[in-house]
Amino acid sequence: MTRLSGSPRVRLPRLIALSSLLLLGAGLLAGVPAAADGQPGGHHNGHHGGHGQTVRFQTFNASLNRATEGQLVRDLSTPDNAQAAAVAEIIQRTRPDVVLLNEFDYVADGSAVDLFRRNYLQVGHHGAAPIDYRYAYLAPSNTGIPSGFDLDNNGTVGGGNDAYGFGDFEGQYGMVVLSRYPIEARKVRTFQHFRWQDMPGNLMPTDFYSREEQAALRLSSKSHWDVPIRIGHERVHFLVSHPTPPTFDGPEDRNGRRNHDEIRLWADYVSGGRDARYLYDDQGRRGGLPRGASFVIAGDQNADPLDGDSVAAAVDQLLDHRRITDPLPTSAGGPEASARQGGANLTQRGDPAFDTADFADSPAPGNLRADYVLPSRGLRIRDAGVFWPTPSDPLSRLTGEYPFPSSDHRAVWVDLHLR
Repeated sequence: MTRLSGSPRVRLPRLIALSSLLLLGAGLLAGVPAAADGQPGGHHNGHHGGHGQTVRFQTFNASLNRATEGQLVRDLSTPDNAQAAAVAEIIQRTRPDVVLLNEFDYVADGSAVDLFRRNYLQVGHHGAAPIDYRYAYLAPSNTGIPSGFDLDNNGTVGGGNDAYGFGDFEGQYGMVVLSRYPIEARKVRTFQHFRWQDMPGNLMPTDFYSREEQAALRLSSKSHWDVPIRIGHERVHFLVSHPTPPTFDGPEDRNGRRNHDEIRLWADYVSGGRDARYLYDDQGRRGGLPRGASFVIAGDQNADPLDGDSVAAAVDQLLDHRRITDPLPTSAGGPEASARQGGANLTQRGDPAFDTADFADSPAPGNLRADYVLPSRGLRIRDAGVFWPTPSDPLSRLTGEYPFPSSDHRAVWVDLHLR
């Protein structure tokens, strides 16, 4: 295992399956075929044939984070947690084939993921059919890992603000990828330990951080993962992350600047060539994606192209990228919520049909487009959407308003035609 200078030993990520399946050494799952979930009809029912198949990729900040370490496992150990059930039903209603869940606390042995699948996803809710994900990928998060520095300059060392990524315990606000198609675990690349200062032209506020802090700071507030998914004869790189919110800081805008550069990492990665030469992953491999590789970027980017507190044009680094297509998913519920809730929504520049998050309306920031599923230009888009029902829709009980029954974010999906 390669060690990066100045970084602790990198821990192997894990590909986990249902507990009854064999786990091979180093946490890698034996190559077994993806299982169908038996759902009749549905959004596309995994259509196969001589001309390819339609595959749904989704991102969902599910708010399955908890205030204390171990609480998520306790909540998922029984089938009666209302919030987890609502999250599971949204997934069952939208039926993604590959899904990133942001804000899912990291538990190293995979027990939280297994419990969520067994007790919630594989159990039907209010008439929705169960859904089975044979494959899952999780790895450590920078959240809650002590840095040893006073990163917020409040005069004391310790607590969530002084961790490499904000968190009250290690792994809080983590993430997991679930897939009905095989994950090529040995080809996964992670960038948890990549240092912020090693990005050329970075926006780090060097007048705020000491030289020692600059040398130690990691760019990713959680992690960045390149998770290759094998779909038939095609490999799609699922590029997932969850940049820090561009708030909770001061005039130095350290979180806004970090958010910008976390987003930039994927822009440089998919550019490849010279733009990506500076990048190194947690195994010491350098560079970005090979030319011509298919990919889907997914995650809560915490950046709206027109509104909110992010650095100007932060997410445009992806939306305007020559290798990326923006499917512009919409909902009917977003515009209705914006008009009904008022407040900051009334002065926003963006079209609320694109909103994916229901944030505070007074005084700010209002509802925003924060969550994205962005395929590479070579992939054919069949459909896209945001799961945000209007109040007249019976399924609006799954999204609701604060305090939300599921999450303050909405599931965002894109259907791609793959050969």
